[in-house]
Amino acid sequence: MTGRTIKRVLVGRAMRSDKLGDTLLPKRLALPIFASDALSSVAYAPDEILITLGAAGGAFVTTNSWYITGAVVFVMAIVVASYRQNVHAYPSGGGDYEVATTNLGPKAGLTVASALLVDYTLTVAVSVSSGVQNASAALPFVQGREVIVAVLLVVALTALNLRGVRESGSYFAIPVYLFILGIVGLAIVGVFRKLMGDLPLAESAKFSLAPQAGMSSLSQFAMLFLLLRAFSSGCAALTGVEAISNGVPAFKKPKSKNAATTLLMMGSIAVIMLVSIIALSRWTGIHMQDPDHPGRLLLHGKPVENYNENTVLGQLSHAVFHGFAPGIIFVSIVTGIILVLAANTAFNGFPVLASILAKDGFLPRQLHTRGDRLAYSNGILILAGAAVALIVIYHAETTRLIQLYIVGVFVSFTTSQTGMIRHWNRHLKEEQDPKVRYRMRRSRVINAVGAVMAGLVLVVVLLTKFTHGAGYAVGAMVVLYILMLGIRRHYAHVRDELALSDIDGDEQVLPARLHVIVLVSKIHKPTMRALAYARATRPAVLEALTVDVNHEETQALKDEWKRRDIPVTLSTVASPYREITRPVINYVRAIRRDSPRDVVMVYIPEYVLGKWWEQLLHNQSALRLKARLLFTPGVMVTSVPWQLHSSEGSEDRFDGSAPGSVRLGR
Repeated sequence: MTGRTIKRVLVGRAMRSDKLGDTLLPKRLALPIFASDALSSVAYAPDEILITLGAAGGAFVTTNSWYITGAVVFVMAIVVASYRQNVHAYPSGGGDYEVATTNLGPKAGLTVASALLVDYTLTVAVSVSSGVQNASAALPFVQGREVIVAVLLVVALTALNLRGVRESGSYFAIPVYLFILGIVGLAIVGVFRKLMGDLPLAESAKFSLAPQAGMSSLSQFAMLFLLLRAFSSGCAALTGVEAISNGVPAFKKPKSKNAATTLLMMGSIAVIMLVSIIALSRWTGIHMQDPDHPGRLLLHGKPVENYNENTVLGQLSHAVFHGFAPGIIFVSIVTGIILVLAANTAFNGFPVLASILAKDGFLPRQLHTRGDRLAYSNGILILAGAAVALIVIYHAETTRLIQLYIVGVFVSFTTSQTGMIRHWNRHLKEEQDPKVRYRMRRSRVINAVGAVMAGLVLVVVLLTKFTHGAGYAVGAMVVLYILMLGIRRHYAHVRDELALSDIDGDEQVLPARLHVIVLVSKIHKPTMRALAYARATRPAVLEALTVDVNHEETQALKDEWKRRDIPVTLSTVASPYREITRPVINYVRAIRRDSPRDVVMVYIPEYVLGKWWEQLLHNQSALRLKARLLFTPGVMVTSVPWQLHSSEGSEDRFDGSAPGSVRLGR
């Protein structure tokens, strides 16, 4: 099976550019694609809230879990309302990056972009790792192999997304809707059993939860800090909101209206599920200990050893569906699947944002080109590689990874909402219609509240999580910011150097003569073809050049040259150290020094091999020589290939973009 066939099996048939409209999404597919991250976060956000509050003991959890949940729900409502203004005002898909760049300047936009790129990468790592951990509770063979399974899942998601946005959405829609059905069903049955008075307790309810060392008597400041840390962990439920604002171009028309509707649906469903899970957790008496501080679950006052505690959803499904095994299995399976598929939000957001940044010159331009299936394939592959690296480094442990999480989201939330305030201020100066002005002022108030709330959450996250891992995420953002500035400077320098000068500039002066050199190692078919091509250009000076590495062989070459009566002068350069490249470079430079206005064209005959292992049997001197000559001013290099039989049909294997094709405009 050829590489081209394998690619078609994995990715699918290539799509024409004019079929881009066929890939646009209706709301029923946009919801599972763009909202899977936000919806799936309710599978692990409750765990993080209960684990953080549990540091002060079980009584502290019971007293404060509702306050934390209410605060998270309030912030989510504000953020969703704010982003509905964003998608109407900026439907081009730039999202937070475009809002910040347009209203606050390029540096603010670049700050948002670096934050989002880091956050998208963490979304994949956290979601897949969390899915694998949930799956390990129901699938014992996964235990101990979490890293390998997580990496394989990222590879599978990458392959699906390379097939295109709409096609990947059709794969993901059913599991997302089944997850919603599972959690809503869990909530309905749980509430019904609570009202009927027969809701069983969770498996961890029989234990008591001891506080961590030093947490038994908290000062008011320490208690406040712990509450803020729990709140920042719960705000993981807000991740994914920004993905819809970045993905507006993927929606069917009317794009902004459909995106805003999908955003509202996502927020409403996430709030209902989060509140339901927290309520059921309290009613069933769930206690969650920090996996980094085990041994705090007590039974009759004694620590419980080697207790493998299930996640919140795992314990709830066992309690609510007690006596109904299919319900337990269903919730476990769909939760594991949705947590893995939540990474798909990042697989749609990251490549689009990277494409926009590449178009603006902040990332390599290859990220702006679409692949065979009209997806941004290069961005998808880079995201997958970075996520795999994080999974391996952090051993697919969600609790460790999540400490790096959500910093980037709230950096973008805060900056974009501040930019939206300036957006409305600018338009209010020009708008005269009273009704339109009223709507603008209302939107400005919503965005102002959103900016304040997002800013407060960002401060809380930085204060409570910086030393727990968030500092690494901030460091990655800084590195990305500097890197993107460097890429932008490089493209600016290249553009300035390539720009046409005035008509009287040096670049417009025609060369005095064309001096052609044909490199000769042996007299064979490639050499004769190169000589024929060189003679056809009718240069002012034409000579053949050979390097005298072995005197006897060089003399034999001269004799053969003379015997065949080749009508081109053969020159030789000595090479006492048996080098090829350096003597040729020095010879060419000498010609340039003697005649600076001459253009030197070097013809390099070479034969083309078809098998990779054949390359190992040849010294590739032509490649090294070409590489050096390309950096020599005033010199042009022409390769004259001679295709050997083993290379027949090889051109069909190279059907992708050739190196430099982006620069050539293809």
